Amino acid sequence: MDYQFLKIAEEGKVCTMTISAPKSLNALNSTILNEINSFLDSIDFAKTRVLIITGDGEKSFVAGADISEMASLDPKAGEAFGIRGADVFRRIETLPIPVIAAVNGFALGGGCELAMACDIRICSNNAKFGQPEVGLGIIPGFSGTYRLTKLVGMGMAKQLIYTGGAIKADEALRIGLVNAVCEQADLIPTAMEMAQRICNNAPIAVSLAKECINAEYDLAADEAIAYESVRFGRCFATEDQKNGMKAFLEKGKYQFQGK
Repeated sequence: MDYQFLKIAEEGKVCTMTISAPKSLNALNSTILNEINSFLDSIDFAKTRVLIITGDGEKSFVAGADISEMASLDPKAGEAFGIRGADVFRRIETLPIPVIAAVNGFALGGGCELAMACDIRICSNNAKFGQPEVGLGIIPGFSGTYRLTKLVGMGMAKQLIYTGGAIKADEALRIGLVNAVCEQADLIPTAMEMAQRICNNAPIAVSLAKECINAEYDLAADEAIAYESVRFGRCFATEDQKNGMKAFLEKGKYQFQGK
């Protein structure tokens, strides 16, 4: 499928989705959100085991949501726009495969929210993160108040959102907003290397691990442990578990099939 604002590339079992709207620093508008949604519908999870999301160019991952589109919205339309973005990001968060954000510059507003919807965030050393919405008379609307608090804690989330300020890559790493920082030229290779390491593991097990982590975060301890135990048991119905353990005991190596 051809997209106006997305570039899709596949390398083995890794797929890269690049948001490409250079005139607006890859800012998110309704068309881009709809294209992302359509792309998510098209993923063949039997072939794709990791998704990398990045932005076009070396300056911006996603500079925010498109202010020119938001400026004239009334309350009902504003809520609908927020729901549209939040729904797309929730789909990314709950995909049955890991998603890596390769943040190559500005990740502000909706861009920061998109990165937070991914499982892992790797950024270049020129990256900047922030939720500047209050400086425009709005609040983060694509689930930013929820996910930022989960990732960095209530106090730091309130500071970032209330002040509307941006933080650099090293500070994002310090507070736990990103997993790693690297040189701009190393960003995609670093994300790809991590993706390949994930692909070497049993895909059903990786998917179940993601499901557990996402679901158990808001559960009480006993509920979370019970939830994990059920999915742990499911692993023993897979060929990958049987063949993987057999290969280990025989000091061999098994290439996981996702079965």
